[in-house]
Amino acid sequence: MKNRWLIALAAVGVHASLGSVYAWSVFKKPFIQAFGWTEMQAGMPFGLAIFLLGMSAAVMGHVVEKRGPRFSGLLSTLFWVVGLLGAGFVTSDAIAGNELRMWLLYFFCVIAGTGLGTGYVTPVSTLMKWFPDRRGLATGLAIMGFGFGAFFGAPVMAKMIQSLGISSTFYILGVVYLVIMTASSLYLEPPPKGWMPEGMKEALASGKKKPAMDLMPMNANEAVKTKPFYGLWIMMFINITCGIAVISVASPLAQEVTGMSALVAGGVVGLIGLFNGAGRLFWASFSDYIGRPVTYIVFFAAQILAFWLLPSMKEVLVFQVVLYFIATCYGGGFSTLPAYIGDIFGTKQVSAIHGYVLTAWAMAGMVGSMLASFLRQTTGSYTAMTKVFAAIFVVALVVSIAMRIFVNRELAKKHLTYGQVEADGMAVATAEEESFH
Repeated sequence: MKNRWLIALAAVGVHASLGSVYAWSVFKKPFIQAFGWTEMQAGMPFGLAIFLLGMSAAVMGHVVEKRGPRFSGLLSTLFWVVGLLGAGFVTSDAIAGNELRMWLLYFFCVIAGTGLGTGYVTPVSTLMKWFPDRRGLATGLAIMGFGFGAFFGAPVMAKMIQSLGISSTFYILGVVYLVIMTASSLYLEPPPKGWMPEGMKEALASGKKKPAMDLMPMNANEAVKTKPFYGLWIMMFINITCGIAVISVASPLAQEVTGMSALVAGGVVGLIGLFNGAGRLFWASFSDYIGRPVTYIVFFAAQILAFWLLPSMKEVLVFQVVLYFIATCYGGGFSTLPAYIGDIFGTKQVSAIHGYVLTAWAMAGMVGSMLASFLRQTTGSYTAMTKVFAAIFVVALVVSIAMRIFVNRELAKKHLTYGQVEADGMAVATAEEESFH
């Protein structure tokens, strides 16, 4: 029997390796200086990778369910490493002509992006099965790694580029991630059918613990035909769109609002990665206690206020506190999502359903930064931009409240309340789970 905490560590290994994509900005300036590309040309590879992440996750989630996390993890490793090594080749002296170099880099970023989507959904379902007593903690542990990948990777990559060059940096990253992701993927494995952690069966029987809340167990193709699925999709699209937008302009926004220097603002941007990662673990774990529906209501209600007031935060410390809080909500939205999916649709095809919802990430990745730039250009300041996003969060708040009403209604049909299960309700939930599987 494998150790579930080592399974969690393996999941972090996969996600931290992939999460380094968030450090892409360290390559932008070297690309511009070395190859004469424009800002948009140098930033396009990141946009392509994130778009492919969301779209490939929708397809590869089914692969995870059919072939298991080990196979999909190794497949993700192959795509991601080939993308990095290919990027190393096309940025070397072996390629003549910067325009050809640029298009070849885009091609390898498509390959790498496919690896991102495949690996992102790989460990989530497995971890939820190893942690039936703490779904939120399980998903938070896995997806935390994706947030921390850039925080730890960015400074290392920047130094490597400066001392070794762009091409050599890509080669080294490819080899390092090949080792980490291969070892991590080989350890991933779901628990035996019906497995529970020590003492959980006794705790369930005595009523000290409550069974997992699987309201309406469905496969992925059934789930996409339901209203709750689109509720989750809309909430994620708005949270990611607004979060990416403010993160993409964090440095100039901080300078404009507080008057801080570019150097200090750069440090602020670096810490966003830390709070993004910490928020993934904190909010997902906290959702085990307050429930997923309430967690998302808190996300959106708080961010309406945060985005509305952010431009008026002239004090540097206060501005940073609000900005970092937004970063935790951005990360927490990702990590709490799989547990929310499991609560509603069960865990049998959670990876496939998760992949479908992540198409919201692909769409938001394109919309967020472009909308931020458009609003800044048309209004001349970031104040209007943040207030527009505050208004958009009102829509997300309404949807999150509707989702909670739905969850409570479905629980009432089973004579349950969120976080409290009557004896007969536990028997019903357990019987339905067994009949579904």
